[in-house]
Amino acid sequence: MLDVLYLAHDVADPAIRRRTLMLAAGGANVTVAGFRRGADMPVIDGHIELGITRDGRFGQRIAAVGKAALMLGGKLRGVAKPGVIIARNLEMLALANRANALFGGDVPIVYECLDIHRLLLRNDLAGRALRSAEHYLGRNVSLLVTSSPAFIENYFRPVSRLKAPTLLLENQVIDLDGTASMQTARPRLPQPGEPWKIGWFGALRCRKSLKLLAEFTRAMDGKFEVVLRGRPAYSEFDDFDGFVGNEPFMHFHGAYKNPEDLARIYDDVQFSWGIDFFEEGLNSSWLLPNRLYEGCRYNAVPIAMRGTETARFISAKHIGLVLGDADSAALAALFAGMTPERYLAEFGKVAATGAQAWVLDRADCQRLVNRLAALRTTDAQAASRHELSQTHSNKGGLL
Repeated sequence: MLDVLYLAHDVADPAIRRRTLMLAAGGANVTVAGFRRGADMPVIDGHIELGITRDGRFGQRIAAVGKAALMLGGKLRGVAKPGVIIARNLEMLALANRANALFGGDVPIVYECLDIHRLLLRNDLAGRALRSAEHYLGRNVSLLVTSSPAFIENYFRPVSRLKAPTLLLENQVIDLDGTASMQTARPRLPQPGEPWKIGWFGALRCRKSLKLLAEFTRAMDGKFEVVLRGRPAYSEFDDFDGFVGNEPFMHFHGAYKNPEDLARIYDDVQFSWGIDFFEEGLNSSWLLPNRLYEGCRYNAVPIAMRGTETARFISAKHIGLVLGDADSAALAALFAGMTPERYLAEFGKVAATGAQAWVLDRADCQRLVNRLAALRTTDAQAASRHELSQTHSNKGGLL
């Protein structure tokens, strides 16, 4: 069995839970060590807590990582030497190198980067310094895991200097019992007099989306409603709860569990908001969000922004709606004349892709763990080749 030490930037992040579920389903024994973001409750049972960080406060997070590095030996006392260390995000890569040193320096490190922080893309001193740090910390990385081909094309290939091989692991829904191909999501036409519903689920961090959807629903005078679920990034909003509370056609229903609650919450909406302006033109244009796969798995019609990787992705599959301009008038035009017949046609296109296209099953989990386990052999062979070349070089010098 492969022992994995998973270093998490936020143990309250549902995506961390999903990844650990996937590793466990693939046959790995997973130990999670990570930070909590403020008062957020962890979603990982039995994790090793490394401290508390604050969302949006990069300097505080660097200080917390530095403090954790000093305490890491004590925190990991009693943890068996892992077969691989996974670092979720750049800040955890620093701790992965420290942990590797504590375990003898020969544990393969996997760098899992599913967002490209805007600071990494700046052309000033801070941006260059952060990229240099990534290059330095990534010198021992055996595998880079990322979730969108646009991250590779726009950052890791042309900008980052990481030399590790890359694994593209998209944000599909986990389906461990193998029932995805047997379950179908039914069309859910609104009852007469009820509104069409757009679901915006997951990481809620985009002020521009919130304002746009509020303006749109008010302009449509109740013909459309927005249902929000997930974890708001309160640091990105002046007053998220107050804003939503004052909107007559927007409703926030809190967090949900992935994958346990997905069928229920997507059955409540017809459309899925797949747009994110959080880091417009950069990370938000390149990502393929969790909500894209969640919604399409349950045949919610996706909405994407023109010029983004999400729009390219759904256009290639001939599904969904693509918004041309980021304003309420353009969104109203996109939905103009929405009829049951048009909705059913759009629903049918998503349904025709098949549920299996949007999920990772137990076999996929096993393939991931097998790939991670193979890093031990690959690194050992590389070390052996290096030692052999050094031996030949030394002999040559003696001659």
